[in-house]
Parts: sequence; structure tokens; C-alpha cells
Amino acid sequence: MRSIITTAALLGGVATGALAQVSDDVVRIGILNDQSGVYADFGGMNSVEAARMAVEDFGGTVLDMPVEIVSADHQNKADIASNIARQWYDVDGVDAIMELTTSSVALAVQALSAEKDKITITTGAATTELTGAQCAPNSFHWAYDTHALAVGTGGALVEQGGDTWFFLTADYAFGYSLEEQTTEFVEGQGGSVVGSVRHPLATNDYSSFLLQAQASGAKVIGLANAGQDTQNAIKQAAEFGIVQAGQRLAALLFTLAEVHGLGLDAAQGLSLTESFYWNRTPETAEFGNRFFERTGAMPNMIHAGTYSAVMQYLKAVEAAGTDATEAVSASLHEMPVDDIFANGAEVGANGRLYTDVYLMEVKAPGDVETDWDYYNVLATIPGDEAFIAPEDSGCPLVTN
Repeated sequence: MRSIITTAALLGGVATGALAQVSDDVVRIGILNDQSGVYADFGGMNSVEAARMAVEDFGGTVLDMPVEIVSADHQNKADIASNIARQWYDVDGVDAIMELTTSSVALAVQALSAEKDKITITTGAATTELTGAQCAPNSFHWAYDTHALAVGTGGALVEQGGDTWFFLTADYAFGYSLEEQTTEFVEGQGGSVVGSVRHPLATNDYSSFLLQAQASGAKVIGLANAGQDTQNAIKQAAEFGIVQAGQRLAALLFTLAEVHGLGLDAAQGLSLTESFYWNRTPETAEFGNRFFERTGAMPNMIHAGTYSAVMQYLKAVEAAGTDATEAVSASLHEMPVDDIFANGAEVGANGRLYTDVYLMEVKAPGDVETDWDYYNVLATIPGDEAFIAPEDSGCPLVTN
């Protein structure tokens, strides 16, 4: 799994960083995400709460110094996100930024963080470029990416006979990446893509897009979008009777939060992929119930992934004996991740966390036995199958 990362900073980081101890006598972690737009349920303030839970569970301090969580709404705009990140780094003493829903935002903040020699751990964005061509020495990608979603949801439907696809794709980096990755996997399995159409972020009217998808005759309509966009597309597809007429909907990025918002009547039967499900084990259920007490919602993979990222970052600071970037980054690369989100998972040389993902099917309303127990787990996909190997990722920091 581990490839060589070609940067002297990581090789020498622990020795030099150990002298720095903790900057400003406080460790500050920024949670930067969409808190008011189409992805507010996807991550939003519940990701901030997950980060706070991680700090509390860690003990509230690291290296005898307090840990502070700060947060902001980037409004799904890369320029706003970059300005916030710059302020956090230059003025507010933030050591690391996490979550970063929206791929264009994550790419922009990751690039700025590389310039500022800071750490990012992305849990909310999906593009494989973060650990591919645009990887950075001190940046990491947790939770999921477009390749894992394509392997999970795309692969399942092709195996079930869904061998012709039409895509409704969000018109920005995330949507392009998700469509591209799923297309490669569908075609690699012997299927074909008969067409696609792109829609702006936060579209309210999908009628023309859905009519094109319906007219294509594709067996599967792949929704290469997320959040409220996916919910609206599914609702309007129901109005057109698309599923009743024989076509299937593939929600390529859909989480428990969106299933709850949409309702089981509309969501039942959907196939989707997540890297966390609160009711999968006693340990995940315990975490889910604690999270629910604080938020009124069960966690999805973004929330649980953010908890894990904050917890692992604090463990890395403790192991390094400092919050200096190079030393902490070296620890993050070396330490396995073993918590409620990932069990014995490794971080690759490109910064990708190789954790298992799960193919889910949304239950019919009559099959739900407890509140928020919406999924049947159909299959477990090991991390080394779900994600692109470091040596194949295109990350220029990696050699075989």
C-alpha cells in the first residue's frame, strides 16, 4: 500500500519540528464548509459539531495546550473560501483546515495551504485530483472520493444489468470528476454511456435535463451531483414517472442526511455508497446516538469522517510533540487510523486514506425497524479496491 513520498520535509520533519512545540500555545483547527447552501445538510454545522466531539473525546488539550475549533461558511465559492483560509492562516493562527465541501473549494484551499505550509484534511469534497495531479505534501483526503463512488454504486448497477447510462452532472469540478470516474468504470465493465447533460449548482428546475435523460432510453440515469441538487432531481424524476417507466436512478453521491431529507417513499430502492453507517456495529451505533443527542440527526460519512480527521490530527500532534506542519504531516502518513470511522486503515503517500466503503440500498418504509435505520449494507469494498493506488494516482510526489 505505502509508496515513497518524495519530499525531504517529511523525512526530516519530526526532528526539526519537535523543537517548535505548540505555536501560539493553542492548536487551532478550522472547519470550512457550506453552512447555508445546497450542501448544508451534507456537512454543514453538523460537521462542526463532529469536530467538537472529537476534541472533547480526545480530552480537550494536546501537549498540555488547549484545542480550539473555528468554523466558517464558504458559500460554495472558491474565492470566498481562499480569503477565509488566508485570514485564518495569516491572522488567526489556524494550524489546519478540514472538511472543505465542494471540490473547487477544496482544490483552491489545498493549493493555498501548500503555499502557506499548512495542513488540510478534506472530508467533504470528492475529486480525486486532491490526491492525484494536484496533491500536496501536507494535504490529506479522508471519507470518500469519486473513484470509490464509481466502484461502489456504478459497479453494482452494471452487474445488475444497468449497462447503459445517461448522466445529469453538476457543472463544476466535482461533477466532472464523478461522471468521468463512473464512465470509466461502466465502460470497463462492458457498459456504455449514451449521453450526458450538465446543470448549474443549486438548480431548481430539472425538467429539461430529465426529459433528455428519459428520451435517451438509458437504463440508468446517473446523478453526478449531491445534496439538495440530488434531492430535487429525484423528486422531479418521480413527477415524470421515470422510475415507474423502467429507468433506474443512480444517486452517485447521496448520504444518510439526504435520504432523511428526501423521505423513504421517494428514496427507497436507491443504491448508494458511503464509507460510514451509524448502525453497522455497536461502536458506530454508540457514536451515532451520541451525535444524535447533540444534533438531532444521525451522522453520515462526512460527519464521521470529520470526527476521525480531527481525532487523527490530534493524535499526530501528540506523537510528533509539536504542531509544526512537517512533523505532524509525517505522523499522519505513518500512523494507522483506527476509530469509529476506519479500522486499521492506512494513509498512502499521496495523502489518501484507504478505508473500506459500503454499498448500501435504501430500505422500503415498511422494513425500517428504528428511526434513521435506512440502509441495508449490500457489500463491503476494501479500501485498496475502492480508491486509486498511490502509484497510479498521478500524484507527482509518489514514486513506486
